[in-house]
Amino acid sequence: MRKTVRPRALAAVSVSAVLLLAAGCASPASSTTTTGSLGDQLAGAGFTVGSKDFSESEILGEITLDLLKAHGAKVTDKTNIKGSVTTRDAMLSGDISMYWEYTGTAWIDYLGNTVPISDPTAQYQAVKSADLAKHGVAWLAPAPMNDTYAIAVLSSTAAKLNISTLTELAALSKTNPAETSVCVESEFVARPDGWPGVVKDYGMAMPSGDIKTLATGAIYSEIAKGTTCNFGEVFATDGRIAALKLTVLKDDKHFFPVYNAALTLPQKLLTKYPAIATIMNPVSAKLTDSVMQQLDAEVDVNGQTPAAVADAWLKAQGFIH
Repeated sequence: MRKTVRPRALAAVSVSAVLLLAAGCASPASSTTTTGSLGDQLAGAGFTVGSKDFSESEILGEITLDLLKAHGAKVTDKTNIKGSVTTRDAMLSGDISMYWEYTGTAWIDYLGNTVPISDPTAQYQAVKSADLAKHGVAWLAPAPMNDTYAIAVLSSTAAKLNISTLTELAALSKTNPAETSVCVESEFVARPDGWPGVVKDYGMAMPSGDIKTLATGAIYSEIAKGTTCNFGEVFATDGRIAALKLTVLKDDKHFFPVYNAALTLPQKLLTKYPAIATIMNPVSAKLTDSVMQQLDAEVDVNGQTPAAVADAWLKAQGFIH
């Protein structure tokens, strides 16, 4: 779905300190096993795991690498592939075996639909069915997390402007356009489920010169500073929203699609190795919005590596030891 350039650390909270918070309510998957010896369901199998080039996707890729290896598979790391389409094409061509994708991205970008389905379950089922029929791609169980696009503003600026919804932002763009500068990334500015759609659906009227295109990671800091732009494109599960005291404007017309994440892979590969679903689905069920925000913050705020964050979380949850 998205691309992120990681900023330098903004705080110094350890991985374990944050992730133990999530472990408190976990149901351990195993209590006696060690990494690499959780079972032989995948013994003799070899997989190449990919991801897109932003922190959340890399974390999910590292989680997958750890779990497959822990169940006997030989794994090759090809995470951090630039761009959604490139990553998807790598799986379809066989260059990678699997990667985590988002339902909204598949529905709009790969399956050619223009109208999203607002109900998450219905959207997932529609994507799962269509992608299997058209492309032979299997979708494992979706995570509860919804990493949808959003528009955010510094909380103090939101209070000053008395604004909390995208409808109110559209109104402000007509009455006081000087206050409605927006920062977006290059992919978002061109996607039908991105800025062009927001402008059309909500009737935004910002001057074109007030729409700034920046690297994704820079957008968060620029919103917080309020010099280049007051408003900007963010992602709902990003840990920098809380860290930088940003407020996400309510998508009161429900424009943005649902972006539940799920591990995707060719159906023929899943048929050959059904244990992949048995291993991955319980992990996916744990990945709520709040958990993903914590994991993303460890990388994007605290400067940890995706591999270290994935390993710490899996251990905290009892999935590996």
